[in-house]
Amino acid sequence: MDFNYNENQKLISEMIRSFSAKEIVPNIKEWDDNQIFPAHVFKKLGELGLMGVLVPQEYGGSGFGYAEYVTAIEELAKVDPSVGLSMAAHNSLCTGHIMQFGNEEQKKKYLPKLASAEYLGAWGLTEHNTGSDSGGMSTTAVKDGDDWVLNGAKNFITHAISGDVSVVIVRTGEKGDSKGMSAFIVEKGTPGLTSGKKEDKLGMRASETAELIFDNCRVPQANLLGNVGDGFVQAMKVLDGGRISIAALSLGIAKGAYEAALKYAKERVQFGKPIAQHQAIAFKLADMATTIEASELLIYKAVGKKNANQKVTLDGAMAKYYSSEVAVKVSTDAIQVLGGYGYTKDFPVERFYRDSKLCTIGEGTSEIQKIVIAKQIFK
Repeated sequence: MDFNYNENQKLISEMIRSFSAKEIVPNIKEWDDNQIFPAHVFKKLGELGLMGVLVPQEYGGSGFGYAEYVTAIEELAKVDPSVGLSMAAHNSLCTGHIMQFGNEEQKKKYLPKLASAEYLGAWGLTEHNTGSDSGGMSTTAVKDGDDWVLNGAKNFITHAISGDVSVVIVRTGEKGDSKGMSAFIVEKGTPGLTSGKKEDKLGMRASETAELIFDNCRVPQANLLGNVGDGFVQAMKVLDGGRISIAALSLGIAKGAYEAALKYAKERVQFGKPIAQHQAIAFKLADMATTIEASELLIYKAVGKKNANQKVTLDGAMAKYYSSEVAVKVSTDAIQVLGGYGYTKDFPVERFYRDSKLCTIGEGTSEIQKIVIAKQIFK
């Protein structure tokens, strides 16, 4: 397998680095300190083709594969993980769900606007009392004539306030029944749809997270994705690919933290020489570099299978589990390399440290990934 960047990856990497230097880097601290969601940045990313990376060109997207997609997320995350997270959630979840399971009319209606970032996408599965146990959700949809009436709330939803279109999975049957859930497209401005309070988070503070609330929210039959009862199975398939994106996000965080630590270790002098030349620090950097390399290999194995339209349940879970834990460990070690300076907001490793933890939680906790992995290897 060739692990070198293809020409598209090289162009994407260079484009994002140039874009980030101008549009993101000067604003990172303000966005993080004040939890500012930079919606305008995603409009510009849409102009660059990065909000519809996987969307076929016939629907206005870039038509790339997962290698290019992973590169785009990684490069954004090396600069600002919050931006990488929002870009990934828009692409993998909302847009990806419609792309995989929407009918032709739904694809033509929504994909071009999502790919251009005219529409910002949200995706709702989690609820207050159902995180990992999504089958026990309480939000319902009841058929009423030609409409479905939704009641309940979704929690921890990326872009719940700013999103223009949301894909939500709600209960249309009995609790705990995998065939008792269905997926719907809900547009912003639909009567009965509101958003709740914005979460005040430890990290990923420039990525908007809030509630989606449904109070007798009427959604037309035309907005049902697939058939009634398909929602849970659809969501699990969407998450299979989405986990690769969180692995890529984790990889970007780990690389960003490692590169900052390596640069500092080469410049910081203690006991008459750069601390990189002290074995304690050199070995720490060696461990960081090795785990990052292993993370990348797991991710690109999953990418290869995804591009070949092979099942990636096991590979995606492994990549997501390992890479997210590596992001936390590498960013923790990066702070240790910088010492007291690493604990201040004057250096980026403090932010990478806070942002990394989300990767072990979002789109399935590390514990859930291990359950998925175990089920697959026991088959």
